[in-house]
Amino acid sequence: MLVLVEQSLNGLQFGLLLFLLAAGLTLVFGIMDFVNLAHGSLYMMGAYFAATFVAWTGSFVLGILLALGATLLLGILLEFIALRHLYGRDHLDQVLATFGLILFFNDAVRLIWGPAGLSLPLPAWLTVPVQIVPGVFYPAYRLSIIVVALAVAALLYVVVMRTRIGMLIRAGASNREMIGALGINIKLLFTLVFGLGAALAGLAGLMQAPILTVQIGMGENILILAFVIIVIGGIGSIRGAFLAAIFVGMIDTLGRAFLPDLLRTVLSSAAASTAAPALSSMLIYLLMAIVLVVRPEGLFPAAKR
Repeated sequence: MLVLVEQSLNGLQFGLLLFLLAAGLTLVFGIMDFVNLAHGSLYMMGAYFAATFVAWTGSFVLGILLALGATLLLGILLEFIALRHLYGRDHLDQVLATFGLILFFNDAVRLIWGPAGLSLPLPAWLTVPVQIVPGVFYPAYRLSIIVVALAVAALLYVVVMRTRIGMLIRAGASNREMIGALGINIKLLFTLVFGLGAALAGLAGLMQAPILTVQIGMGENILILAFVIIVIGGIGSIRGAFLAAIFVGMIDTLGRAFLPDLLRTVLSSAAASTAAPALSSMLIYLLMAIVLVVRPEGLFPAAKR
């Protein structure tokens, strides 16, 4: 029972990390109608920035804040220099251009940081276990990820759905010419949206950095899951991205934790350990396929504008 509780918390934590990545992607893809395959590269850059700034400053919190600001600035510069010219173009042009950016960022990281991976050590106060309920302890850092991600999710929903700037973002996506005619600088607005998406991707990357090795290409596999999430939840829907990310995180984590024991009843131990992660991924992709057939707009589509 304790293992189930712990793995469920791990699934929640992983799902919330996926939400941060998918939320930025759904903002750019759903609201701005821009396909950004380089979103995973921004996730990777957030992790590299965090490892670098924490090492330079000697402070985990200060390094994290600097990394978040650097990823935000990188996203704004990227949109201003390269991606702004692709708005309104065919999605194939956007895919090709952002795929080229993936290669660019991978080579840039290899040139600046080298091919070897980096690690991001945690401060002592984030390594202690915290008692959730009597008899159940959970790592403080993973618990902090859950708290921060939930706070960001709530803030993001309020900004996009309940504020004037959120209204302008959604209106600009629906009719860019009309919102421009009203005196709103739509280019500046979309630059800020892209920067916000980049910051969310960087936040996910830097929070994952202490758990996994910071390495070249680390954002590519998780980007696939982010696309799956926005398809399941509904393109452009923050609520859909949140719920779908939790669901996908739970399936992936619980599948990897408990499927090996079930498969060992019919397979060898080595085969079961190998097959469990693949089967977990297959279940996620099967869910996406079912959603596309039954409800192509997603389970929780964005409200019609």
